[in-house]
Amino acid sequence: MSLYTRLERRLEEQSDDAGAVRGTYTSGRMLMIWLAANLVVTTLLTGTLFVPDVPYGVVIALIVGGTVVGAAVLVLVGAIGTRTGLPTMALTRGPFGTRGSLLPVTANVIILMGWSWVQAMLAGISLDYIVAALTGFSSPVLFAVVCQTIVVILAIFGHAGVARVEPWFAAVILAIAAYIFVVAFTSYSPADFAAIPANPEAFYSPGLVFDVVLATAISWTVLAADFNRFARTTRAGAVGSGIGYTLSTVISMSLGATAMGYVVLSGGEAIPFDPVTIIEPFGPLFAVAIFLSVMATNTMVVYGMVTTVVNAIPGRRVPFLATALVLGVISIIGATFFGLLAQFTTFLVTISALFAPVFAIMIVDYYLIKRGSYESDILEPRGGHYWYRGGVNWLAVGSWLVGAVLAYVWAYVWPLPFGATVPAFVVTFLLYLLLSLPGRTKGGFAPAHNLSDTVDAR
Repeated sequence: MSLYTRLERRLEEQSDDAGAVRGTYTSGRMLMIWLAANLVVTTLLTGTLFVPDVPYGVVIALIVGGTVVGAAVLVLVGAIGTRTGLPTMALTRGPFGTRGSLLPVTANVIILMGWSWVQAMLAGISLDYIVAALTGFSSPVLFAVVCQTIVVILAIFGHAGVARVEPWFAAVILAIAAYIFVVAFTSYSPADFAAIPANPEAFYSPGLVFDVVLATAISWTVLAADFNRFARTTRAGAVGSGIGYTLSTVISMSLGATAMGYVVLSGGEAIPFDPVTIIEPFGPLFAVAIFLSVMATNTMVVYGMVTTVVNAIPGRRVPFLATALVLGVISIIGATFFGLLAQFTTFLVTISALFAPVFAIMIVDYYLIKRGSYESDILEPRGGHYWYRGGVNWLAVGSWLVGAVLAYVWAYVWPLPFGATVPAFVVTFLLYLLLSLPGRTKGGFAPAHNLSDTVDAR
């Protein structure tokens, strides 16, 4: 047996399975998982986008409101994972069909790849700042490639260890957050922040701020069932994820907005979504923390991307190592496209346009059409309730396309003052509900928790 084959088998044994599991985590454990997951620099830097375009007080209110609305969607999708034991992309087979689910799966891989590139760039910028301060040498692109190469290696060989230490990095971010808040509000009063003059060439409106905050929640909802399927009860998962996600997002984004406000009040140049802008006033230790946090989070993003592809089709396992190597090379090359950082808002809005309709359909299908349960043949490669017509539920696909197109139109062609995500979600929700009601199951399917009894659950 070759070294490659032995390594492939070892990695497959360690990889996450798309089969059903029976969870054991308490609400406290779930809260810590979600708190650690979103206490990351990308969320913090998202908050830097909004000030001074929108008044500071309005930004904080929109961050809280958008986070709460997004957390509601995240909790509902996560609860399906707890009740079935299945990860999010496996659950899309319920409404979209065994083959139709490949559409959201493909979109998910593309989005995770984009997140991986963004995080590699941020890590590269932070590492470049540290090296330049010590040696004078500077090459953000080179360091982004180095960081992403390390991430790919860790995703293949060390993801389990990274997952264990990630909460410690979150604790570091919390300590930094406390430090920045103290420095900011002992240097300037809340009234000073509220009085920051608006940018006369503002790009962000209150509606766009709300949309971006909500899009952040949507981007995390792709992992809602992946995490929450390990919860002991639906209540534990809902309470833990709802509180954990809300706290981490509000803290991180408010921190970014506050840090940018501090830069403006101190007479600095407000360059949004730029780590160096907020590293310089708070010291190089912040750069180290950003680097470690981004590397840990990005490792799990790359690993999640690989496992999504590996488990895309039930009964047809794709080789883990070969998939990781191919996706890893693509992610390393993409880490050099620094122009993506300037298009971060477009990237987030695209996520929202693609996945807000998906989650609307999933919520309708599970809670209203399938009456709160899925049968075990959702794990089968062919046939059963989820085969629909040739493996595709065209009602779901059509509803998704309508919702995604409307989200794009309302964001870019005819912008709505209150954002595009909520209207697109509501339209998709109602459309799929009306189209699917005639085929609603009368007696319901087998109890959802029994799914884990029909497969080799971990």
